[in-house]
Amino acid sequence: MSIELITLFMFGGLFLLLLLNVPIAFATGSIAVISAYLFWSPKAVNLFPTSVYTMVTNYIFVAVPMFIFMGSVLERSGITDYLYEAVYRWVGSLRGSLAMATVLASIIMSAMVGVIGAIIVSMGLIALPSMLKRGYDKGIAMGSIMAGGALGVLIPPSIMLIMYAMWAGLSIRKIFLGAIMPGLLLGGLFLVYIAVRCYIQPHLGPALPKEERIPFKEKLKYLKALILPVALIVFVLGSILTGIAAPTEASGIGAFGALVCAAVYRRLNWDLVKNACLSTIRLSAMVMWIGFGAVMFISTYNALGGVQFVQNLILALPVQPWVLLVGMMAIVIALGMIIEWVGIIMLVVPIFLPIVAALGFDPLWFGVLVCVNLQMDVLTPPFGYALFYMKGVAPKEVTTADIYRASIPFALLQLTGLILCMIFPQIILWLPNLMY
Repeated sequence: MSIELITLFMFGGLFLLLLLNVPIAFATGSIAVISAYLFWSPKAVNLFPTSVYTMVTNYIFVAVPMFIFMGSVLERSGITDYLYEAVYRWVGSLRGSLAMATVLASIIMSAMVGVIGAIIVSMGLIALPSMLKRGYDKGIAMGSIMAGGALGVLIPPSIMLIMYAMWAGLSIRKIFLGAIMPGLLLGGLFLVYIAVRCYIQPHLGPALPKEERIPFKEKLKYLKALILPVALIVFVLGSILTGIAAPTEASGIGAFGALVCAAVYRRLNWDLVKNACLSTIRLSAMVMWIGFGAVMFISTYNALGGVQFVQNLILALPVQPWVLLVGMMAIVIALGMIIEWVGIIMLVVPIFLPIVAALGFDPLWFGVLVCVNLQMDVLTPPFGYALFYMKGVAPKEVTTADIYRASIPFALLQLTGLILCMIFPQIILWLPNLMY
């Protein structure tokens, strides 16, 4: 069978199974086994265990469950309450202050937790009732929580960055550095949008009443809540970015540091450790199973000549390199509406990276662009993760349509951030070039 028909069979079958709600791990894995048996050789199926074993024994992969455990412990230690309280006390006199405090606290939480669900659920339980009680618009309130939580997949030490670096053969230090400025840029866009919107329409986000505001000296006391989390962020990320420790070692330090934080806040107990371990097992298993299927799928497609076929097809198009780059970003956006980010990384990286190299683009710059793109996908209707997490913690009177409408302005801001990173590559490359 020709490679064109094989491509149609494999990708057509994959999307058909996804539309039938088959989990991506089993969709990619089953298509890989069938295709290898029919178009390659029945004996080729025996090669899959080797491919899977190579992936799970990668030394960098050990960092994934350790960072997940770190985030799970911190999320259960009550640190979110202290962070939110400290931030909103500082910005309470501004219109939209509670929404801005939510975004700022989410940025800090992203650098500690790195798990979108934990951030959105925590902020949804803490910040949403507070904002609705004070007359905030539902769209601003829910949008700030979802957008702030979505930063958890981009700001280091993000699991997504680790998986991309591992899959693409990039330096984790460099991709961490490259993602810092885009993450702060997106956070800044969210803050500016909230401030401007609430300044023009004060009823959307009223400032805190004067009786709830506190003097400057009292505000300084709330900074104590930031000492431990900031110290942990600096210690973990600093050890990675300066080369003192590899990401795997730093993840272990971070996991231990999270337990120390929980002990300091007097939340460390057997139930916390048990639940954090169970959460780590669930999330790590999800990542691994999706990885198994993706490895099998790409290995089969590559062996059949599919990857080379797609690369030759794209490079033969009579268009400028930038048009091809925009097309690849559009494909990632489309895939993000139906596939988890783990599957997208493992499916598109082996195909796109050689094309990017042939077009003369910086692989690090392209990698962070993909991660910024995927960060937008978690907020994009109809299947963005952030939307479902928000629905789980929102009051009963909030409809799915309300959540979709709340996400759209912030999704457009994320698209703006992606475009800015494409137009101005130094947003991504400045820090890596400065450090290395």
